[in-house]
Amino acid sequence: MHMWDFFCTFAPYFHLRVRKIMRQIREAIITDLPAIMPVIDAARELMHRSGNVNQWINGYPSEEAIASDIDRDGGFVVIDDERIVAYFAFLPSPEPTYAKIYEGAWMNDEPYYVIHRLASLPDVYGIWNSILEWAFERTTTLRVDTHRDNHIMQHNILKHGFTYCGIIYLLSGDERLAYQKTIRLQE
Repeated sequence: MHMWDFFCTFAPYFHLRVRKIMRQIREAIITDLPAIMPVIDAARELMHRSGNVNQWINGYPSEEAIASDIDRDGGFVVIDDERIVAYFAFLPSPEPTYAKIYEGAWMNDEPYYVIHRLASLPDVYGIWNSILEWAFERTTTLRVDTHRDNHIMQHNILKHGFTYCGIIYLLSGDERLAYQKTIRLQE
């Protein structure tokens, strides 16, 4: 019996429940902080469990860093079924640490947005895809950076068509791998 025949024969006996998740992205507000910080903590723990023990250390990103994003109208939350499941900063250029890039070059000098401090709960999937879809409705050029040990983020960045551009250095002097993606709007 072929798989399709099997399914057609026995489908009436299976009661499949498919639940559609209602995902939205909205600007974060300061009263979201108590829900955002556990997301940050869960992401930090996942980073450390996956071998990325040198990024997001010493309490970074702190509640103050997230509040600063929110104050700049650059903090955003991803909500699934009325629950905050992810956080990210979406900030317009120029990003001071992107002014100099080493061992490479940016793809262009167009205005861009940067995504920083992306964190999600480990049991939630498709967050990066949702954020990129949302972001590219607002800009044609995104730049991101990540730690050399953050293999999960590097994989997601490259999987979604970003180009590796070189190395940037944070104000602390820490190295980050820098990526860019530019899309062309259909006319």
